[in-house]
Amino acid sequence: MEFRLLGAVSVVTEAGELPLGPVKRRSLLAALLLRPNCPVLIDQLTAALWEEEPPPSARGVIQGHVSRLRTLLNGADAGAYGVELITQGATYVLRMPRERLDAHRFEETVARARSRCGPAEAVAMYREALSLWRGPALADAHPSPPIRAAAHALEELRLASVEQLAAGYIQLGEYARAAAVLQTEAFAHPLRESLSVALMGALQRAGRRSEALDWFHRTRRLLADELGVDPGRELANAYASALCGGEGREGGEGREGEVAKATAGDMAKAAAAVPAPCPAPPTPAPPPAPVPAAVPHTGAPDLLPRVPRGFHGRAAELAALSRAAAGEGPVCLVTGPAGVGKTALVLHWAHHGRAGFPDGLLYADLRGFGDTGEPALIEVLREFLPALGVAPSRIPESANGAAALFRSLATDRRLLVVLDNARDSEQVRPLLPGGPRCVTVVTSRHRLPGLIVTDAARPVPVDVLGPEDGTQLLAGALGTERVLAEPVAARRLAELCGGLPLALRVAAARLAQQPGWSLGAMTAELSDETRRLSLLDVEDTGVRAALRLTLQQLPGPVSRQFAHLGRHPGTHLDRYAAAALAGTAPAAAETALERLAAAHLVTETAPGRWTLHDLVRLYARGLDAGPDALKRVLDHYIATALAAVAAAEPGNEECFPLPADFLPPAAVREFGDRSAAVAWYAAERDDLTLAVAAARAAGLHGRTWRIVLTLWPLIVWRVRDGWVPLLETGLEAARADADQHGESRVLNVLGWVLIEEGRIAEALTRLQAASVLASRAGDLVAEANALIVLAVAQAALGGPDEAAEGCERAVELAREAGDRTIERLAMQHLARHRVDAGEWRPALDTATEALAFDDRPGTVDVPRILLLMARGEALLGLGDEAEGIRQLDLAAREAESSGYEDGAVRALGALLRVSADEGFRARYDTALGRLTARP
Repeated sequence: MEFRLLGAVSVVTEAGELPLGPVKRRSLLAALLLRPNCPVLIDQLTAALWEEEPPPSARGVIQGHVSRLRTLLNGADAGAYGVELITQGATYVLRMPRERLDAHRFEETVARARSRCGPAEAVAMYREALSLWRGPALADAHPSPPIRAAAHALEELRLASVEQLAAGYIQLGEYARAAAVLQTEAFAHPLRESLSVALMGALQRAGRRSEALDWFHRTRRLLADELGVDPGRELANAYASALCGGEGREGGEGREGEVAKATAGDMAKAAAAVPAPCPAPPTPAPPPAPVPAAVPHTGAPDLLPRVPRGFHGRAAELAALSRAAAGEGPVCLVTGPAGVGKTALVLHWAHHGRAGFPDGLLYADLRGFGDTGEPALIEVLREFLPALGVAPSRIPESANGAAALFRSLATDRRLLVVLDNARDSEQVRPLLPGGPRCVTVVTSRHRLPGLIVTDAARPVPVDVLGPEDGTQLLAGALGTERVLAEPVAARRLAELCGGLPLALRVAAARLAQQPGWSLGAMTAELSDETRRLSLLDVEDTGVRAALRLTLQQLPGPVSRQFAHLGRHPGTHLDRYAAAALAGTAPAAAETALERLAAAHLVTETAPGRWTLHDLVRLYARGLDAGPDALKRVLDHYIATALAAVAAAEPGNEECFPLPADFLPPAAVREFGDRSAAVAWYAAERDDLTLAVAAARAAGLHGRTWRIVLTLWPLIVWRVRDGWVPLLETGLEAARADADQHGESRVLNVLGWVLIEEGRIAEALTRLQAASVLASRAGDLVAEANALIVLAVAQAALGGPDEAAEGCERAVELAREAGDRTIERLAMQHLARHRVDAGEWRPALDTATEALAFDDRPGTVDVPRILLLMARGEALLGLGDEAEGIRQLDLAAREAESSGYEDGAVRALGALLRVSADEGFRARYDTALGRLTARP
């Protein structure tokens, strides 16, 4: 079995290629193959499958594709090859020997080729590596940003390998073969200067100097037309070498003829790029070059710091800044978290746009987030005014007077004023020039809404870099060769740095200091969360220092709320969770979250839901939040989930008594109806799973199994969602807590899931144990529950009479306990077993009696739907076809309206067995399609 990414995404076995199906399924497989043997989050898969906002059904679509892939691989006997697609908590993992992936074999072969001493052996290995390619990488996957970035990284490595192959041919003296290899790629990538340089060298050595020169002119024109730039130094060097004759053997029209064709500009560029050019022919000297438009006229002030080195990407932000600056006298507000590269962005833009500000460029660091204190207003103006020609002795002593003079001088000038690191709007306002031809750019870690309101500032938000740009930033700092040698590790390194340019630069600085240290080794160290922040600090610069300075500017209550966020076990939180963490009211927590969002320490991903950048979360985790923060947030989840259960499944008894040391939250979210509870479960599912893991890690066993149990409505609705590992965690915790009640309840739910997964024998063992434990604990309801589910397992093993007896006993226990909900549930299952046994009259009587408990048409109620189905099938068995069809149709409609696809499929399937109605067929196909979209 071989997995292929170097071309179309495919899986090839001895029997042929597996039918992977639609594009999104191929893309999901590609996303898993790009990180083999590593857990991949649902969010990462979502990003790979959708470029825009994913649909509400995204999780279900992903689960459906995972299920189909798993079935496909199992059908191809993947286990025999060491391949397995597994669900691991809230992630998916494709376990496999890496040698079965063509991309891995390609990278390994290229790495070995680079380590070979002899050119002949290296050439053979590069050819072997390149033979694995069958077309563009990930050719038929969905072109989402993550997929495009991965394809780009693989393509870069392929092109670098082509260049190395050609270099090997040149070392062997096979210049024509080198030129042939390079020419194909140079035509395909005409703007890749390194290919043009290599091709010109190969052509020249092959005695085809005129072709080399022609290729230079072609490339030069393309660079000018497409990018508006001149050839780089290496390409200019290659041109100058070709003009001088180089190593070629071609005669032709001779050097003088080619030089005569060259323009004076070509010659000047080539001469400027080569340290010792060949002697120039006796041609007239070109006229003096004009002063470039980008240089301001003599005397115009320029206080800008130097152009930032290694700046990369940010095309969208640069364009947004240019648009924002295009208005009359605009104020542009560049905001973003610490270390995201706001200053680098603005200086890069300012240096490249200096031609638009002939009267000068002013810059001041307002040090709003530094340890050294902010400069006084008069200090800044004493730099600005002399730059504008005011003698120091003529500067007013008062700050207000100096500011007024600055505004009057700026009135008719075209100035750019950069105010960097502003703390608040008040610090900025006196320094706004106000002239209609001036542009002011302010950078801040805060959003400064006051400046937007009073001065119509135009916001330009700056976010972290995407994986591709992050990798390119590393390449700029470390060199392209080093990054291309380990593209997967480079991308992972960018991910571990969270796309934060400051973190990426610190990581690059550490790697630059140790040339022998691989990117993979750095990645392995950064994977340790306990060390990550310390590894991203260099002297007094780093992520921790930047975050500390940001936090210092916030009020005490807001800083304390931030410290508590580090104890949150999940990835997203609302105001109720934040309040529970800090032991405050939700309103106070929400106010603090809004202040933190304004300071870019948290991000509001949806109305009322916030998240922290990974590195910010690690920093918060290192702050002192007190001993009970985790307990408080776990108890918040328990209390909220119990409220959700009450709204979603009214009439059910409490799942369990609360822990003895339960810490009640100040307020619990209210759910108006079942749909609100379902929405909360859908939004919080991953965080509830992470809360279970956090409780287990902290040894809080009583809270671990309780949170697992509160998920039972979601487990029942999405029973095929791979719940077994989570339930086994809950079972282990209940046993560690020595709570037989909890153990019995968890065993019961686990048994139900195992039945649905077809693991009947395992389910039977679990459910028998649940029944015994409940009986021993005197828990009548839990025992009845266990008997009901046990009966399902017994019926599946061919024991309908035994199953019916178990349900009859469950009815008796429920009546003894006075629990009408469990009584009706037991009767629903009893009716089903009697239908399956062909006992039509007892089945009809049992279903009708149970429906009378709560016969409210329109109520969304799974047991009611199943009872309607049982009654309909019993009526059909008794010969009353019209009423039987009516009851089954009613069951199907209620299932469809509630999103209970499994019930809809069952009811409509029963209808199709007795009716050829095309409407039933269409509805059945629709419900089946929705059902099969999930595992």
